[in-house]
Amino acid sequence: MELIFKEEVYAIVGAAMEVHKTFGMGFLEPVYQEALEIEARLRKLPYVAQPRIELSYKGHRLQKEYIPDFIFYDQIVVEIKALDQLASKEESQILNYLKATRRKVGVLINFGSRGKLEWQRFVF
Repeated sequence: MELIFKEEVYAIVGAAMEVHKTFGMGFLEPVYQEALEIEARLRKLPYVAQPRIELSYKGHRLQKEYIPDFIFYDQIVVEIKALDQLASKEESQILNYLKATRRKVGVLINFGSRGKLEWQRFVF
């Protein structure tokens, strides 16, 4: 079975690896957010940073909106973190974001782990 958006996810993670290589760990999430946006632009990856996504409950629009860190290729939700390690809370968060945005693929990227960039791909 072939992975959907395999090349696109590879390109996103490659950009994140470059940010991690340049900055390492220790910065707050907004720093990595801005740096990844610059790297994506340099690599000509199509993205929207922090788009507002409307939420609804049983057909009623909520006042609260979801603002993901990125949507790449108009299909892939990318959420970034700067934590010691990812936990089930962050995994649940990205799965809920996929459900809310009606997207199939999500990537959770953690710039805060020791040693190397931590990332996970999710399919909903």
